[in-house]
Amino acid sequence: MKRWVAAMAVAVMMAAGVSAWAADEDGSQIKIVSPENGAAVKGDALELKYELAKGQHATHAHVYLDGQYQKGFSGTFKNLAPGKHEIKVVAANHDHKALAAEASVTIEVQ
Repeated sequence: MKRWVAAMAVAVMMAAGVSAWAADEDGSQIKIVSPENGAAVKGDALELKYELAKGQHATHAHVYLDGQYQKGFSGTFKNLAPGKHEIKVVAANHDHKALAAEASVTIEVQ
């Protein structure tokens, strides 16, 4: 029952546009702090800020832009084309295997 209530609370918060933690069954959690979901971005550079609460297995996070893994990501997206983009952050273990904890936002570069 507690899991159902927590899942419903997260769903309501996300529908309302409130940032929520995405949790993994091992206790890992990820939250995208900036940019906010639906943000309109001017210019072609964007700094990503996120928080990773490591559970039993998470050691780091992987960042994706429009489904493409950003190997060696330094914290700033550069040369973003105008239009909509999805940013996703996924918890990963020491073997770089993705865990269930992930968070995503959609932005529009103007």
